[in-house]
Amino acid sequence: MTTSIRDLRTLDECRRVVELEKAIWGYTDAEDLVPAIMLFLCAKRGGMLIAAEREDGAFDGFAFSLASIVDGKPAQWSHMMGVVPGSREAGLGRRLKLAQRDRALAMGIELIEWTFDPLQAVNAHLNFARLGAIATTYEIDIYGASSSVLHRGTPTDRLIAEWWIQRPHVERRIAAPGSGAASTGAAMLARDRGVADAPVLNEPASHEPWDVPAAAVRTVEGPRVLIRVPARFTEMQAEQADLALAWRLQTRELFTACFARGYRAVDFLKDGRGGGAYLLASPEV
Repeated sequence: MTTSIRDLRTLDECRRVVELEKAIWGYTDAEDLVPAIMLFLCAKRGGMLIAAEREDGAFDGFAFSLASIVDGKPAQWSHMMGVVPGSREAGLGRRLKLAQRDRALAMGIELIEWTFDPLQAVNAHLNFARLGAIATTYEIDIYGASSSVLHRGTPTDRLIAEWWIQRPHVERRIAAPGSGAASTGAAMLARDRGVADAPVLNEPASHEPWDVPAAAVRTVEGPRVLIRVPARFTEMQAEQADLALAWRLQTRELFTACFARGYRAVDFLKDGRGGGAYLLASPEV
């Protein structure tokens, strides 16, 4: 069944999006939901609300962004983007982001930002390898406690993705076949020798049955460094909460240390286990 992307304009359509919020994230607390009237008003006054609609009229996903100002220039803050279970392997998330970009370009906007959990490797691969986003900011427990089962067990730390949608780097990533490195086993394929030589700051101590973070990390130095994240983090939060928290705290320490020294997260290299590593580049690169 084909799916089309379209803008939503009515309050009834916005009410359907609220039901999608509940279905995708499992929210049980109204405080976590963006209400229909807010979706409606933001979409009418500079924001964007789009949905992926099947031929039978059902919504398989949506993206919602608010008008914002960054350094005195208009931008978009993409507050929510989600796809229902069963449709996540068909590239629908990427299609929604590209539709957002098309609309933002028509508005003359250069930057779209959003937050995402840095320990969710699938989202990291989409944001960096396939869309060309970068990150320079790490927010600690930005949303506080959440009623979503997907967020329970660890603080809601987030990276802020910066998507400079008019830049050549973004154009190249979007156009690239597959848009990202793939690998087998726990190893990762780098894009060039400089990346291959980058030290991993937190190589896991073991991988079975879960990725376990090493007790110590390497010193942050060099033109490029890699920060590992585990496979199956959502399951880890539900089944191994202490291990998930250990990953959260270790990667928090590394990201904040790197960003304080001027590094930028510029890529994500996935591995064959479902995890991967962020590539961070120093200001000199």
